Amino acid sequence: MKTFQSTEMDETDWRILGELQADGRLSYKELGRRVHLSAPAIAERVRRLETAGVIAGYGAKVDPAKAGQPLLAFLQLRCRPADCLLRTTSAEDYPEVVEVHKLSGEHCTMLKVRASSLGDLEGLIEKLGAHGEMRTHIVLSTQYEGRPVERRDDERPITTAEGWAR
Repeated sequence: MKTFQSTEMDETDWRILGELQADGRLSYKELGRRVHLSAPAIAERVRRLETAGVIAGYGAKVDPAKAGQPLLAFLQLRCRPADCLLRTTSAEDYPEVVEVHKLSGEHCTMLKVRASSLGDLEGLIEKLGAHGEMRTHIVLSTQYEGRPVERRDDERPITTAEGWAR
């Protein structure tokens, strides 16, 4: 299966992605109107983006607090090798975990978790403690999230460390 590289996607593909990220329920007719293509042309492009894995799926945006999970926390975990969370458990063991990121550096894993109460969060932390050392960060509020994937053409310049050169 051929996969897309960002250089293989044209401006129309990026406009389609932008519209679908803003509203994944758009009909092909409405999406075509917004990007100035026919519904059959949109259907073919969307199918191609799906087949290539660029569009990985569609879903509803749920407000976790209104769904009974108002607490959000990030847990940095430094596992003991014999008790590595990713090797000794599964997603079903920890339904509060909504994201798992493997890290470089001091901690091996970052978990994003949701809980219904401080007591539930405390119980989760105690259970996860069996895997190793942990650092917990409770989110007080979120100022910005959910940035859509957008085309990036420019590379950021790298600042040299002139004061450190000899």
